[in-house]
Amino acid sequence: MPLVNGGKITDDRFVKLAVDTPLPEGGDILVPAERFLGEAEGLLKRAGKVGVIWPNNRDIAELVPYLGRIAAVALVFPTFRDGRAYSQARLLRERYNYRGELRATGQVLRDQFVFMLRAGFDAFEVKKQADAEAFMQTAKRYSVFYQPTGDGRITALHRRMQLRHSEGVGT
Repeated sequence: MPLVNGGKITDDRFVKLAVDTPLPEGGDILVPAERFLGEAEGLLKRAGKVGVIWPNNRDIAELVPYLGRIAAVALVFPTFRDGRAYSQARLLRERYNYRGELRATGQVLRDQFVFMLRAGFDAFEVKKQADAEAFMQTAKRYSVFYQPTGDGRITALHRRMQLRHSEGVGT
């Protein structure tokens, strides 16, 4: 499954583990929320980065005490019609100031890429190579937005004010 991270197709450095899969001695791992919460301190002490696969029906507040030590949070889109992971992403970025990798997984569709970027996602697991390539093009296409959101991009209004200020207009 291709991974798009930072607008580029990359190799996934994380190994996904099930609840009962033995832990490798080293390397980066992604574990289900249930396992993470049950073994958090032990997982965070091992060599390698730790990420968590967080279902969209679980309260994101349970993860907050660990956010400074987690390298990645993979939020799950079980169907394309279920947008709860968008809300989770915005909470992580805007309320809890999470700056690690925020990954969209599950039903990640081409026509939702821009919305996912705007919500704060920076990594995407897609089903097909063609989707990964389409995403890269989509990510480059839009550079200015009107609404502020969790992706940290400057809005059109703020960009316009910056330009006016740099030109000395209105000062």
